[in-house]
Amino acid sequence: MDIQKLIEMGCPVRKYPKDSIVYEPGSQPKNIFFVKTGEVRMVTVNDDGKEFIQGIFKTGQYFGEPALLVDKPYLAFTIVSKPSEIVTVSKKNFINLIKTDAEYSMSLIKVLSNRLFYKSMMLEELANEKAEHRLLTIINYLFNDNPNGESLSVTRQDLADLTGLRVETVIREVKNMADKNLIIVKRGKIYKT
Repeated sequence: MDIQKLIEMGCPVRKYPKDSIVYEPGSQPKNIFFVKTGEVRMVTVNDDGKEFIQGIFKTGQYFGEPALLVDKPYLAFTIVSKPSEIVTVSKKNFINLIKTDAEYSMSLIKVLSNRLFYKSMMLEELANEKAEHRLLTIINYLFNDNPNGESLSVTRQDLADLTGLRVETVIREVKNMADKNLIIVKRGKIYKT
């Protein structure tokens, strides 16, 4: 979806500082959100305060549509990871886009299907107790989502939050995977072999 088109439709753009919350679990969806610039993470938080990342949304991506489509409260926090500009699209405008823009509708189906695939993959991985396997699966998934061959722009903490592992385990396993030539690590960044 062309974000400029949304702005021309009159959808407001709001600036969010790092660590601000876009929406919280339990709140009723009224909008979906397109990231014009920046990055947002969707997380659930356990009773001990540990975050589990459900998704990361970057420039050009959007979030919040599943809850809006099924008219159910949000299940997770969305927290701004980097200072961001976010375009807010009302439910009425969003439904109108789906009805009138076939290309956008097909794109939405693909996005939702990819997210469903990711959730299914992660459920299977969380059942697997081997940390290396979990990490390799998420790293390969993230590389497939980033086909330019660039390094992954995730921290060790992000990998821990994505896999349900401890940061110390991630650090150790990333080093072990690099030693086994399963990944390349240069200056702390992860590259595909």
